[in-house]
Amino acid sequence: MGFFGTYFYDGVRWQEREPDQEQDLAEPWLMVNIYDSDIATVIYRPTGPGAGVAYLGYTPRTYFEDPEASAPTDVEREAAGLVSWWSHVHGVADGAEREVKERELRAYLAEDIAPEDVEWDEEEDVDQLDDAEIFVEVKTVRFLGALDLPVPDAFS
Repeated sequence: MGFFGTYFYDGVRWQEREPDQEQDLAEPWLMVNIYDSDIATVIYRPTGPGAGVAYLGYTPRTYFEDPEASAPTDVEREAAGLVSWWSHVHGVADGAEREVKERELRAYLAEDIAPEDVEWDEEEDVDQLDDAEIFVEVKTVRFLGALDLPVPDAFS
């Protein structure tokens, strides 16, 4: 069994929440929902140019092999939205710094992969993989570091 948890960042601290709990926080905020160590859903407000939802690990469409499991993802759009959120939270206006941060964040984001293109290699040597490729919570900790945010206590 993998790791499950939902956490809200209100601009100051993290709060543990239920996945379906109303987001009644003042903006800016960010929510991370970890599902079975395979999917991290990142929801953020304000969205800027993004849709406000990004994924780490796998997208639900890919993981469940079901195009109805989530809306199609646009990694470029969400990276732009997340950098807009990051610059709002941290007061960064410099265009060059924003471009660098956008490339950094884009590298963490999951994109939709057609079921026939997914390689679920059960015999893959897990010793050769980075922990972030196995456990989405490890990737989430690194992603939060890239956003210059503290990490929820549950990840410590």
